[in-house]
Amino acid sequence: MPCRVISSRRHTVSGRSSAVTTVQHAREALGGRLREVRRSSGLTGRGLAERLGWPPSKVSKLENARQTPSAEDIRGWCAACGAEAETEGLLASLHTLESRHAEWRRMLQGGASGHQSEIATRDAKTRLFRAFETAAIPGLLQTAGYARARFAEGIAAHGLPNDIDAAVAGRLARQQILYDPSKRFHFVITEAVLRFQTCPPQVMLAQLDRLVAATTLPNVRLGVISFETTYVSTPWHGFWLLDEDLVMVETVSAELNLTQPQEIEVYGRVFASQAAVASYGSKARAIIMSVMEQLRAALPGEADGAEGEIGDQP
Repeated sequence: MPCRVISSRRHTVSGRSSAVTTVQHAREALGGRLREVRRSSGLTGRGLAERLGWPPSKVSKLENARQTPSAEDIRGWCAACGAEAETEGLLASLHTLESRHAEWRRMLQGGASGHQSEIATRDAKTRLFRAFETAAIPGLLQTAGYARARFAEGIAAHGLPNDIDAAVAGRLARQQILYDPSKRFHFVITEAVLRFQTCPPQVMLAQLDRLVAATTLPNVRLGVISFETTYVSTPWHGFWLLDEDLVMVETVSAELNLTQPQEIEVYGRVFASQAAVASYGSKARAIIMSVMEQLRAALPGEADGAEGEIGDQP
């Protein structure tokens, strides 16, 4: 169903992810190295394309980071340029790029349920989970109905195999770690997350009720940043921090995995600044329940029912 916002009093500004920029820089660096190899061989772009049997445009796209090379592209490039010694280094750069930028279609080609199993393996090794979300409920806090809507959206967008039932079951099974006393969870969400209607109202009501219950779990902190809050850091995009080892950023087309210490440190500071202005405990529950009341009031028949009760009074 179309996405709309109930009683939104302020719109969040969206911007380009710094993580996306980082991946693009890596792609540009790889393209620059390919160009250097070609020029060192004395070949023109057209000459290299003729040797490889490629259209000339492919050489230009690879060198200018408009296309990511395959491993076979790199091997052929280096062989045609007489630079086989450069092959392993370039393949290593490609591997780094691919591990940082995992396209959903490639990663989920076997179905979304398999990816849930992979995430569960990663979850088992993580002790501290920190998540900041600006548009969707964190997966570990989703109800079956809400998760089903999210998987259906992804399957439709990327033309993936339809294994929704197995994917939902996998996501719900992962949530058992919320009751593991050896793990700690700190979720921070914006009020917009509560108001975006990306599923039927009844499903969203159940999801909000689930969030209220999550605020009482002993090893879970759930913070909500209300629309009235003054932000210290602009909420450009959501992300997950797993221990001090990995930052995950989901975009429309890919999952970005950032492992550089300086990147993890930056995201750690951003998370701390968002967490510092969030409301917790009873204040967080009050925000969630206020949205629930407004959502219930907007349901068909609610207003008619209220008027009927008033009219029946003497």
